[in-house]
Amino acid sequence: MMLQAEEINQGSVSAREETNKPPKKKICCACPETKRLRDECIVEHGESACTKWIEAHKQCLRAEGFNV
Repeated sequence: MMLQAEEINQGSVSAREETNKPPKKKICCACPETKRLRDECIVEHGESACTKWIEAHKQCLRAEGFNV
């Protein structure tokens, strides 16, 4: 019975470690589509006119596990 309890505890630890791991990609390489649209908009129209694309890129990065 002790072995089973240890296996369960090890499983819960590894699950916790998995959720606390940093993202596998570098932030510069994540979400290339939204990054491109954001950058093009900023170059053409200025940052203040591109909040839609900036927020879309931030949302994509958060979905990838980045804290932005």
